[in-house]
Amino acid sequence: MNQLDRMYRILTDSRDLLSGGYPRSHEPLQGRVAHLIQELDGGEHAREASVPVPVQTSSGASQGTAAAAFAEEAQMDEDRRFARLSRDERKERLSALEAAVRSCERCPLSLGRTLAVPGAGVLDPLVMFVGEGPGRDEDTSGLPFVGAAGQYLDKWITAIGLERDRHVYITNIVKCRPPDNRDPRPEESDACAPYLCDQIQLVRPRIIMTLGRISMRMLTGTTKGITRVHGTFFTWHGIPVVPTFHPSAVLRNPQWKRPVWEDLKVVRNWLVDNTGHAASRG
Repeated sequence: MNQLDRMYRILTDSRDLLSGGYPRSHEPLQGRVAHLIQELDGGEHAREASVPVPVQTSSGASQGTAAAAFAEEAQMDEDRRFARLSRDERKERLSALEAAVRSCERCPLSLGRTLAVPGAGVLDPLVMFVGEGPGRDEDTSGLPFVGAAGQYLDKWITAIGLERDRHVYITNIVKCRPPDNRDPRPEESDACAPYLCDQIQLVRPRIIMTLGRISMRMLTGTTKGITRVHGTFFTWHGIPVVPTFHPSAVLRNPQWKRPVWEDLKVVRNWLVDNTGHAASRG
């Protein structure tokens, strides 16, 4: 990269960070800050600044470098900026994010999609469900969880006294269908992670329920298996997170129906105790 190209990159990255808009790349804020430090430094500290910084872990810990610490503080500033948005502003920003998702070309999944699937639901939902990736029916409709797994998820929602069109927001880790419905690859999840991060902060769910191990690991940071930690509480930026199995996996493995029901009761009881939502216990 010549000096003119490098200077242009520095100026455009700085503009994106200062404007707070949706940048062309949708790279996580931490990564953009670390990269900018690397570009500005250009010396021995560049390698230190280029250490990958996670979008979020259950502990919120940084990588321990000066660049990572600065990026963590910048993320806190980002969180506070989202907190100041009015409901109308959040709705407008969410619409802009969804438009960006529909035209996104950040990873190869975009090459094989019919439609990207940003997510759907209400602002300020009682529960946000986060799956792994769209399937065939979602790819053709542009809506999340509309196939067999979605119909099964609707039964889960109803079982805990909620209505999909009143109390819920649903999205996935990756917004384009992986070929043959395979698991998203780490680089694909990383490419979409900034969208999810912004979605959560704009939607503002009271509690998040992850569906499957991919979304569980992304939002909790745990490396444990889902059979060990389903139904337990984690937090993401202060929001409770409860993992459970993916509906499609439960359809293939009926022995998980009882564990899922216990997980759903955990979420339902939390809602009763913390939101005033009048769902009966049982």
